[in-house]
Amino acid sequence: MVVLPLVVALLAGGCRSEVALSSHDQRVQVLTTTGILRDLARNVGGDRVRVTSMVPDGADPHSYEPSLRDIRDVVYADVAFSNYLLLEEQAVIKALDANLRDGVPNVSLAEGAVKYAADIIPLVEDVSLDTIWLGMRVRGTGAALGANRSSEVLLSATRADGPGRMFAYLTESFGNPSFYVDSGDGFDPANGYRDDTATLPPDAHTHMSWAFTEPGVYRLTMQARLAVDPQSAPVPMGEQVFTFAVGVDPHSVPGMPEVLSGGHADVTVDLDQRRLYLLADPEGGGEATQRVHDPARTVIEVPNKALLEVPGDRRFRFLGRPGTQVYQLPQAVLGKHVHGEIDPHLWQNVRNAIAYVQLIRDTLVGVDPEGAADYRANASAYLRQLEELDTYVRDTIAQIPPSRRHLVTTHDAFGYLGKAYDVQISGFVTPNPAAEPSLADRRRLTETIRNLNIPAVFLEPNLAARSATLTEVAREEDLQVCPIYGDAFDRDVTTYAEMMRFNAESLRDCLSTNK
Repeated sequence: MVVLPLVVALLAGGCRSEVALSSHDQRVQVLTTTGILRDLARNVGGDRVRVTSMVPDGADPHSYEPSLRDIRDVVYADVAFSNYLLLEEQAVIKALDANLRDGVPNVSLAEGAVKYAADIIPLVEDVSLDTIWLGMRVRGTGAALGANRSSEVLLSATRADGPGRMFAYLTESFGNPSFYVDSGDGFDPANGYRDDTATLPPDAHTHMSWAFTEPGVYRLTMQARLAVDPQSAPVPMGEQVFTFAVGVDPHSVPGMPEVLSGGHADVTVDLDQRRLYLLADPEGGGEATQRVHDPARTVIEVPNKALLEVPGDRRFRFLGRPGTQVYQLPQAVLGKHVHGEIDPHLWQNVRNAIAYVQLIRDTLVGVDPEGAADYRANASAYLRQLEELDTYVRDTIAQIPPSRRHLVTTHDAFGYLGKAYDVQISGFVTPNPAAEPSLADRRRLTETIRNLNIPAVFLEPNLAARSATLTEVAREEDLQVCPIYGDAFDRDVTTYAEMMRFNAESLRDCLSTNK
């Protein structure tokens, strides 16, 4: 993936006139990152545009890796629309930013739509786990250092001390582990600690699992660097030692008066202050309840209740033999999950899609002034349809008894739908997909379903392969398993309006029935 911008840069340099003057298609070449944005742009652009999306229908924009064909489409584009707010996989954003021709508008709709009265909501996370969630975070923008959304922060482990082996890893799509720290194979400064490095864009954070093979006190040294662009040497951002009390009393660790034992915390790189620290949010309230902790005075507790058995799946043999017990802080969110402070799924509220369309209209007018009348007429007609769609979604969901408006699913993509149309987002499958869900995980989900008398759970078609636990619990509790669309279309649902109508009807039909 790293070489693609160089390859296509040569391609672009060799056929610049062909890129600028498409002999086969004189329409405005519009590139979007997702199929949902593609549909919005088509409705505004009409016959004057050709719209292509990088992420194909049915794929997950959170994890999609662009192909050489995608890069070619970027090079040919006259205007590009992404959602961003860290929705798309960073490789998609880097491919877009690195390969657009000079002067081509590159619009992040979620950020820009705020000027058109889009409603944004913070991504406040559940803190109901029995142990702390520990992730990695980049705080600040690094603008004073020249950083932008294509820059990368390298957070590397350089040394680990403790009685056993320790790991930090992500569980990606379909349960495959991706390592960021492994103390058992050493730390190699010759390759820039590449094998023990997490890479994040500015102002993002990610969840991950932390595993320890023996009880005791562990100390992990980490350093951070900012890679502003591929041509520049990374800028040092500081170094710190982080302490873990694994299966032992955290208050017994000398010189550590502060203990982190619950809620959400992150090993944090602050680009504006150029230092590392722990940022904790024990109450799950976002910025209002976040607090900075000095790693030199703070110990992270990994309690005995974090003991888990290594599953039989061969992918997790690095933890030990099946049945062996290890201490593990859970990843907490299904799959690879890098995000920021704002929920990026704005389009689940139709009012926000209206703001997207207005921004797309004004951008296309700027790119192709001769088509201004067409773009405004197309947008006006489509905005009337979206106004009707918003009313339809609201009226359809209102038919569900209020006591039954509870959504249980696998993916945190429906906060805007919940807020706009009065649906309670009530549960997820499991906090730890890295291993087989624990009995406590399943019990918590089952109790939620029973206590709320939930008649159905919902799966996104493109994520169905990752949802075995939810379907098993649904079968045990005799629940319906109903479809709902979040990030992507498929063969059955091919437009934004179809998607929102389908979701409203699926919620009404499945939640209004008696169990």
